[in-house]
Amino acid sequence: MSPLLETMRRETLLVMRKKSDVLNPLVFYLLVISLFPLGVGPAPETLARIAPGVIWVAILLSVMLSLERLFRDDYRDGSLEQMLLSPHAGAGLVLAKVLSHWLMICVPMLVLSPLAALLMGVSLKALVAMMLSLLAATPALSMIGAVGAALTVGVGRSGVLLSLLILPLFIPVLIFATAAIDAAAMSLPYFGQLALLAAFSVAAITLAPFAVIAALRIGVQ
Repeated sequence: MSPLLETMRRETLLVMRKKSDVLNPLVFYLLVISLFPLGVGPAPETLARIAPGVIWVAILLSVMLSLERLFRDDYRDGSLEQMLLSPHAGAGLVLAKVLSHWLMICVPMLVLSPLAALLMGVSLKALVAMMLSLLAATPALSMIGAVGAALTVGVGRSGVLLSLLILPLFIPVLIFATAAIDAAAMSLPYFGQLALLAAFSVAAITLAPFAVIAALRIGVQ
């Protein structure tokens, strides 16, 4: 088995043994979406207007909540050092690890997002734009978050510091995603915004693994 597939298999097994790492962000995501209608009122027009933005913000916060453990356990048990010393250490292994994070954390939220949007009265056009924006941009969230997680891997209780590092980098993604959804709701073209979101993800997938490796080598010294 190739090192990349072995890394993904290992990450999947670790998550299955410690299901709280997946369930906590997912439960947090559902709680945020459930509490917003209670806070702003049950008016269908209001809920339909704010629902895509609420879902996007909930996913951003849930992803940030899950990032602290991305390299934490490997750092504590010493396997991170062994991985960096391996002749196979490189961008490919980081990419496999972050891909596992995306599959375990982001995909379940993507699956639940259409149901949440429909329950809040989102129009079909806005729903399609929202799902396309999530598919295009969530890989960028995982890759950017991995850089922040690598920079803070040796810092105890790094959640607040990690949020301060990566939240400014998440803001452009949120801006273009909500712009695409607003354009779709007004029956305007929004493929330009989706193209930019996809470009963010491609750039992050291409460049972020090298930044993660560099940050990890500094963090474990």
